[in-house]
Amino acid sequence: MSLDLSPDQLDRYSRHIIMDDVGPEGQAKLLDGRVLVIGAGGLGAPVLQYLAAAGVGTLGIADDDIVERSNLQRQVIHRDADVGRPKAESAREFVESLNPDVTVETHETRVDSGNIESLLEEYDVVADCSDNFATRYLVNDACTLAGVPFSHGAILRFEGQVTTFESNLGGPCYRCLFPSAPEPGTVPDCATAGVLGVLPGVVGTIQATEVVKLLLEYGETLDGRFLIYDAGDMTFEEVPVEPRPDCPVCGEEGGIGSIHDVSYESTCAVDAD
Repeated sequence: MSLDLSPDQLDRYSRHIIMDDVGPEGQAKLLDGRVLVIGAGGLGAPVLQYLAAAGVGTLGIADDDIVERSNLQRQVIHRDADVGRPKAESAREFVESLNPDVTVETHETRVDSGNIESLLEEYDVVADCSDNFATRYLVNDACTLAGVPFSHGAILRFEGQVTTFESNLGGPCYRCLFPSAPEPGTVPDCATAGVLGVLPGVVGTIQATEVVKLLLEYGETLDGRFLIYDAGDMTFEEVPVEPRPDCPVCGEEGGIGSIHDVSYESTCAVDAD
């Protein structure tokens, strides 16, 4: 880790550097940090925006989708001129224009069991900003087995959910909270049920805060706590999450040794043998 900050960096990050709990050492940690953001949509937009502004040195962007005009109501890093372009490429341009210190690595692909393990090898922390259950369970299982901490967020209508999993420290994982996904078609998505445009800004900035804290090794994360935000009532509810001894991924009894032991179709359930 290098503390050799340039005059421009001392100026850009001055409000970090004057904080006793960050300082030049903490800023150097951020500049040396490598974060994979899975999804460059509603949640990924504020996550990328604030991690780039904070000076996280390398941001990986994994997304195989293109920008649609209906995205622009909430996906604030994309512009009308970006409609039809790959989201990963549009997001890269936004980040690079915001902070030239940041190296952007684009992965224009859907994250799946065939590529996630090699992706995780390149990053310190993951921000799961995906919009489907298959990817969420895959990210959980792969990160938990590899010992990579990750922040999870989800949004729908007026409600958001966010937590952090540091299962490499003995905490719970996503399957401790939700052992398997709901049956297909039983839970609506944003395309069918809608989402308040400003909602992902709140949830995404909480995710970005968690990622920064992980890189700084500062404070207490949401590990073991599931935060529910209701924009309609403007309330936050915190639900404790305990590790499940029988969890097939992080439990004491184990169950799976590889993501290739699981089929991430339908309910993403782990067969109990």
